[in-house]
Amino acid sequence: MILSCFLSLSVYLLLPFNSIEPIRNWLYKKMNPRETDRLINSELGSPRRTDSTSSDLPAGVWSTGSAMPRLRSLDTFRGLALAIMVFVNYGGGKYWFFKHQSWNGLTIADLVFPWFVFIMGTSTVLSLSSVLRRGCSKGRLLLKILWRSFLLFLIGVVVVNPNYCLGPLSWENLRIPGVLQRLGCTYLVVAGLELLFAKPVPDSSSVEALSSVFQDLLPFWPQWLFMTLLEAVWLCLTFLLDVPGCPTGYLGPGGIGDSGEYPNCTGGAAGYIDRWLLGEKHIYQHPSSNVLYMTTVPFDPEGILGTINSVILAFLGLQAGKILLFYKDQHQQIMLRFCVWTAILGVPSLVLTKCSTEEGLIPVNKNLWSISYVTTLSSFAFTLLLLIYYLVDVKRVWSGVPFFFLGMNSILVYVGHEIFENYFPFKWKMRDTQSHSEHLAQALIGTSLWIIISYVLYRKRIFWKI
Repeated sequence: MILSCFLSLSVYLLLPFNSIEPIRNWLYKKMNPRETDRLINSELGSPRRTDSTSSDLPAGVWSTGSAMPRLRSLDTFRGLALAIMVFVNYGGGKYWFFKHQSWNGLTIADLVFPWFVFIMGTSTVLSLSSVLRRGCSKGRLLLKILWRSFLLFLIGVVVVNPNYCLGPLSWENLRIPGVLQRLGCTYLVVAGLELLFAKPVPDSSSVEALSSVFQDLLPFWPQWLFMTLLEAVWLCLTFLLDVPGCPTGYLGPGGIGDSGEYPNCTGGAAGYIDRWLLGEKHIYQHPSSNVLYMTTVPFDPEGILGTINSVILAFLGLQAGKILLFYKDQHQQIMLRFCVWTAILGVPSLVLTKCSTEEGLIPVNKNLWSISYVTTLSSFAFTLLLLIYYLVDVKRVWSGVPFFFLGMNSILVYVGHEIFENYFPFKWKMRDTQSHSEHLAQALIGTSLWIIISYVLYRKRIFWKI
């Protein structure tokens, strides 16, 4: 059903049937400004800080009325992360720094998914606050959160499933975890928790009314307590769970790593929990550790245990959203607090990793989504958000183009680039498969095409939202 909807949309872009009168009238009716705003605001984690007039402004123009316009920096951040994600998934020119790290350490490819999770949390708090201010009941919002989470999980399992390469999809080879599945579970926890404790922030809020420097923290101590307990669960399972045949607290890749002493211990507790609860055939069959460390057991980088730290990272992104919400229009305060959070999260990263790839107490590891990986990437995210916010929403020297367009249709672009990855014009047979230049050209063209598609959809006021 989802695939059919997407293919229908593609046909619309390719065929000039807009001249047909009944269809054109229907489109105009559906794509008027109010409908556009409704579609934009129904997106997963999409901020609702927009008005009916701002949606009609061309790119690079902000409204100057009393209503605060939609923060373009958030869509730009989301679109930038998505652009890098598409580029990496399309091969990245076959350069090593555009490939996921085999185990410990970071490459450019390891940055983008956590940033996407982070900005989802940032946008979620703004969206929920806006809806609550308009008087929507928490019960109705909870149903929407449950539905969106379910849809994300379903699309990830049925449509974007790498085990299709093993043959027709069936229960025998169905991969249960995945990127969209993790987004769905993370959104469910973070949005549900925020909904439970959130109170609408009045539009007239100011420094005088909310003078405490901890106004975005203290009222939400139950959320922080829950996240602390959740992280304690991750630490206990990771370092105390008894894994058969493996040392307690093992964080290595298995295979020939560690002199080949623990060949079947890939991922330690994280891998064991996935294989025990989901079964070996229902998790990722070709982890990034397979080539370098010659691992023989499947391991899923989007597994169950790592999802806990995905929730933590999204919650830190949600904290960025609270800063934007409580210090609205106070640019210096917002940027100062972004700087403070960059430092707060950067320090534990330095302590846990000892500024090294392998020698730290808890190395940065994307496969495990280690806590040092979360603190490091969220520190980077605060820094990047600060920069984009300053350029786009404060100084307004950059409209966010072209990444802004991707950010406005992020779910469609992600699902679409996965479905059509192996089809022309996104991929073609190369003359020299060893050539970096040909692979780079293919990845750049594929990514550029999705930017063009998102721009056309933006101009046509077509937004695929969940």
